[in-house]
Amino acid sequence: MFRSPSSSKASTAPAGSAPPAGSIASAGPAAPAASRRRRRRPGRKAVLVAAIAVAASLTVPGVPAIARTLASLPAPGPPAPPVKQPVATGYGGAVSTVDPEASQVALNVLKDGGNAMDAAVAAGAALGVTEPFVAALGGGGYMTYYDAKTRRVHAIDGREFAPVLMRADSFVDPATGKAIPFDQAVTSGLGVGVPGTLAQWDLALRRFGSRDMKHLLRPAIKLADRGFVVDQEFRDQTAVNEARFRDIVPTRELFLPDGQLPDVGSTFRNPDLADTYRELAKRGPKWFYEGRLGKEIVQTVTKPPVDHAATRIVRPGLMEARDLAGYRALMRKATHVSYRGTDVYGMPPSSSGGSTVGEALSILGNFRLDRRDPVTALHYYLEASKLAYADRGRYLGDADKVDVPLEEILSSGFARERACLIKPDEAAAAPVAPGSPDGSYEPCVPPGTQTRALAFEGPQTTHLNVADKWGNVVAYTISIEQFGGSGITVPGRGFLLNNELTDFSLQPPPPGGPADPNAPGPNKRPRSSMSPTLVLKDGQPKLALGTPGGSTIITTVLQILMSRLDLGMDLPTALSFPRATQRNTPQVFAEQAFIDWYGRDLAARGHRLEVFPGPPAGVIGAATGLEIVRPGLVQAVAEPGRRGGGSAMVVQPVR
Repeated sequence: MFRSPSSSKASTAPAGSAPPAGSIASAGPAAPAASRRRRRRPGRKAVLVAAIAVAASLTVPGVPAIARTLASLPAPGPPAPPVKQPVATGYGGAVSTVDPEASQVALNVLKDGGNAMDAAVAAGAALGVTEPFVAALGGGGYMTYYDAKTRRVHAIDGREFAPVLMRADSFVDPATGKAIPFDQAVTSGLGVGVPGTLAQWDLALRRFGSRDMKHLLRPAIKLADRGFVVDQEFRDQTAVNEARFRDIVPTRELFLPDGQLPDVGSTFRNPDLADTYRELAKRGPKWFYEGRLGKEIVQTVTKPPVDHAATRIVRPGLMEARDLAGYRALMRKATHVSYRGTDVYGMPPSSSGGSTVGEALSILGNFRLDRRDPVTALHYYLEASKLAYADRGRYLGDADKVDVPLEEILSSGFARERACLIKPDEAAAAPVAPGSPDGSYEPCVPPGTQTRALAFEGPQTTHLNVADKWGNVVAYTISIEQFGGSGITVPGRGFLLNNELTDFSLQPPPPGGPADPNAPGPNKRPRSSMSPTLVLKDGQPKLALGTPGGSTIITTVLQILMSRLDLGMDLPTALSFPRATQRNTPQVFAEQAFIDWYGRDLAARGHRLEVFPGPPAGVIGAATGLEIVRPGLVQAVAEPGRRGGGSAMVVQPVR
């Protein structure tokens, strides 16, 4: 039998127990005092105490005692955040996110009669406050949505796209003919894609919501104004970015108040973002895409606000006003495969999540996975992932710009052809070659010799799930790419811009080589691994699932699905279980607990296991999920420990 993380051995090496990435030493000039908007305004209680103290000096009877009582109360600040709990089961609706404040916002929307889409958008806006380094107006994302009225699954594409001036060699240094250093591509205007989040919210609410955006932004406005309590994860994420944040003036002023990292337990407020949300509530998305805010975004991208004393190279971007004005979020047809009596739906290209998860599941469907033999099941999981990633690298890109053979990649014939390459007791040497999804499939084909190297994807994003009392379900993954995105904050607006265009292949293929489906291009969406996934059984929603993690997103979702559907784990166990990721690389990267439990047996089959380098080191993903236990009864699940743990809530808990 598989060993659960709740076992005695798991307690000594729990999944996700590695500490977050360490701090980067500060660099650059000392930061000036925080901007005028960042100064804390005295709370009403503080004003009242001062007034009573003055009155006390005039010997008003009884006042000194009142003044002493009020003065002894805690200083004004945000209310204590809701307590994090990784599992909640109940009725009336459910939510799971990485953050208790965002989960509470979504839950309040559900309690107030809003539906799942309303709650998802409100939670997304709240995450822009509490998780500003991974979720913001300056980024994008993908949604899958189950509509209970029509019993259909929809995919909503809010992925950023490239400016019209972007070319295949835009990231190439003409002096060398090579791609510019990756860190220079990240911290630059050149890596900023046209943001899609706001357009996605607008489209999603118009199609499926019951509240308007003005109403749903109010909780996030309140949260940004009053602030939230800084935890260790927030401080660590700031520390990772400290050096480059110091070099970007508005970013330094926002995230390094008084020139210092925020202390754990302190209050972090973002009045600039509160004001931005207020204007969006008043003016609508056109203010962002065609109005003043759009002009400010273009100005920031093309002339990054770098400290004059900084030595960092921060390249200007190519974005123009017409790029923002031309952006559209899109309705897509979700990917679909059948697996073990369920229907698994995911995100189509430009995401590679739905296709790669779907292909790997279709390959696994050719094997019997026995819960009594988890080592063999994990061997097949790693080998199926290896093959699917080879095909991802060769064929997946923005299907609006390149030909993606999606139907064939997800076909049972192609899956059988790929499955026949897997040996039950021997790992194939990686990287393996892509297959030929051409519609003509033999019982077995020999391995090829050419493959494409794994492109880098930043592992930082966030995922949330919501179900409502009517049976609607949302799986929503949001990102600005790296922790901190491009590192560039729009001055006075309180949000960071993404670096999603670094998901493109920065170096063009060599002359005569196969075309790269993920090469940069005008108005093209870079390939993503985001995998908001919905699983239906007998036409009804069963699971909603997703995670951050860059290109490890796909393997995390795949492993959780296999653990739940094949190995008999309940969802909390499947989600917390130690992870490994095989992305067609020579090594299998894994969490330490996975290596401790299965490393020796898998090594005997030829797998080379190493600890996942991160960031964060040793931790793969931070998943959230929902399971509809039976009609009306939902179990919400979040990470118990990875990246500080997540938050699961339900409207009416089961006692």
